[in-house]
Amino acid sequence: MTSPLPEPASRPAPSAQLRASHDDRDAVVEQLRDAAAEGRIDLDELDTRVGQALTSKTYAELAALTADLPGARLPADLPGAQPSKDLPPLLLKGGMHGTSRGPGRWEVPGHVIAHGGMGGVKIDFTRAECRFAEVLVEAYGEMAGVTIVLPDSWAVETGGMDPGVGGLKDRTTTDRSPGTPLIRLTGTGGMGGVVVRHPNRWERRKLRDNPAQA
Repeated sequence: MTSPLPEPASRPAPSAQLRASHDDRDAVVEQLRDAAAEGRIDLDELDTRVGQALTSKTYAELAALTADLPGARLPADLPGAQPSKDLPPLLLKGGMHGTSRGPGRWEVPGHVIAHGGMGGVKIDFTRAECRFAEVLVEAYGEMAGVTIVLPDSWAVETGGMDPGVGGLKDRTTTDRSPGTPLIRLTGTGGMGGVVVRHPNRWERRKLRDNPAQA
């Protein structure tokens, strides 16, 4: 009696940093179009995300584009990604009075979305805990703008950003330290613009005077 043949091994799920194919990109574009048809994202967001999907190189980049949609998987859920809690995307809306995250300690998800509104948004990463190699930040300046503050050792990639009327001001250095996150900035400057920078003199003094918390 012959021994039963071993069952074929299941194909492993793709690593977050593996290169995506044309079919992978097309699938994400279709998901984005369905989300727009359901009213989950507006047409401007659809255009922006579709453009990013068509130029995405890895599974992690594609996953970040659908992380805030039902049934989507965050980059952290993909095998090979750096371990982190299953954090939902962080959505910040400036509204009438403005809002901020940081500079105290907080855990960074793989996807951050900021709408400046009338009051503006500030995202301060100087005390943040981040376990991702890359973080997608969607910034929409709208009327009052969005300000992003990065530690000196972090870097930003702004190729996916539309400066809009208000413009994009990147005042960061290119000296990224090994093992630190890369912020992939997308969105549009709107009327208020988007600023990404390292801490200013006042913020540095506050960090120095309060080493445990800022």
